[in-house]
Amino acid sequence: MTTPVVLVPGLGLGPESYAPTLQHVEAPYEVVTLPGYGCKAHGGDDLHTEALAERLAQRLPERAVLVGHSASCQIVVAAALAHPGLAKALVLVAPSGDLRASGWPTLAARWARSAVWDDLRLVPTLSRQYFRTSFPSMARAMEAARHYDLAAAVRRVQIPTLVVRSRHDRIAPQRWTQEVAELSHGESWTLPTGSHMPVLTNGPELAAFIHRYTGVYKAG
Repeated sequence: MTTPVVLVPGLGLGPESYAPTLQHVEAPYEVVTLPGYGCKAHGGDDLHTEALAERLAQRLPERAVLVGHSASCQIVVAAALAHPGLAKALVLVAPSGDLRASGWPTLAARWARSAVWDDLRLVPTLSRQYFRTSFPSMARAMEAARHYDLAAAVRRVQIPTLVVRSRHDRIAPQRWTQEVAELSHGESWTLPTGSHMPVLTNGPELAAFIHRYTGVYKAG
């Protein structure tokens, strides 16, 4: 039986961020947007990771493969911990959440060092998504996310976990992604190309990783 896939966009991004990946995914899927992660946050919205995880859980079919990108990795992990029956596996793409690098100056520096490797052709689609989510919403969401201890959380994960990053990603460096994988007793992979946006730049490879846990097996 094929397991459905539920994907949460990264901070500020929208459903279209997963389009280059989903065109290669053969399992049923749904992209769930949340305040700060694909849609604007209203004044009363609680943007803490656990609160957003509860919103996500309300949309989950039973036993889904949960996919997060960047800061939304924290949300899918929190949802899996709070509702273990709803998650079959986790795919964490370029996860942030390292408290040792959670200060604004460090985050900004890592973002800049990652962005220089991104293809300039990504700028129009990223800009549209960021403006739709809105920069105030993104700032509020990031302020909440940067205090969530992903390393502590993944220690309690009891389902298969895959951590994927791209070679030039400085927001999710290899040392960090390997640590997340080890703490969750999962596996870590580094793609040979790309930076912090593998959902946009490495779609076929990510789809192949997702298929490992959905029951879909593609030849070639």
